[in-house]
Amino acid sequence: MEWMAEESCDVLDELRKRFPDSSTTTLRKMLTEARILVNNDVIVKAKHLLQQGDVIELLNRKVATEQTPPPKKLQYQPNITIIFEDESLLIVDKPASLLSVATNKLESDTLHSRCVDYLQHTSNTKWCHIVHRLDKETSGVMVFAKSEAIQQDLQEQFAQREVHRMYTALVEGVPEKARDTIHTYLIEDKHLNMRATNANDPRGKDAITHYTVIQSNAENALIEVMIETGRRHQIRMAMQYIGTPVCGDKKHGSTTDPFSRICLHATTLEFIHPEEDEPMRFESPHPKEWSLL
Repeated sequence: MEWMAEESCDVLDELRKRFPDSSTTTLRKMLTEARILVNNDVIVKAKHLLQQGDVIELLNRKVATEQTPPPKKLQYQPNITIIFEDESLLIVDKPASLLSVATNKLESDTLHSRCVDYLQHTSNTKWCHIVHRLDKETSGVMVFAKSEAIQQDLQEQFAQREVHRMYTALVEGVPEKARDTIHTYLIEDKHLNMRATNANDPRGKDAITHYTVIQSNAENALIEVMIETGRRHQIRMAMQYIGTPVCGDKKHGSTTDPFSRICLHATTLEFIHPEEDEPMRFESPHPKEWSLL
């Protein structure tokens, strides 16, 4: 049985019009049994939108079972934003509010787990190794290594401060200096909490943060930040230290939350490719809505 749609509507509504004496359960069963074709494609979703002129066909059960091709397989769509990939590296754009890696709570959805899922879609033997981390609320460029050797090489570059890292932050107020270096000392406890200390404390680790104001108004400044060290919450604590906390960062003194997130984004990551021995630079622009111009 074949007919043509006279107007735009959901396929279930079209079936109701065509078979007014049939129950909704019966009509839905036509779909789940793959008996409905639209323009020769099997349609199983009741909410599928028909356009005027679409050709609809109802197959009998035997034909649907024996002759109708299976529904088209959906193309795999990774739930990560890939910036670059080769045989050694996977560079991705981390969204805000997603953990980089699982904590001792063993969270199932992290950026790392998503990257592993993506790689194992083609081969369940593939894996990616953690090189560095971004805070959960921080977005931007991250690199994962596809082997332990690549991981070790990159982590050595991080440890030797050979990796160039730039961030953009929207902060409350405007720093007194348009450009400056903030040198602090931080302690991380067993619960991963950070607190400031001084140079005389043997537990303290130095945190060196360079910033430049690139835009400002009466209430806020958009700053570019370069870090030499990679301490947890380093930028957020540095901005609190000079009295201009990152917007949305209530933990470190922010009183405003204009974008329902901590306004910190990793914009640039530059290092030497472990295999090619060539400088690699990857970028992710900060959110446009942070602009003050």
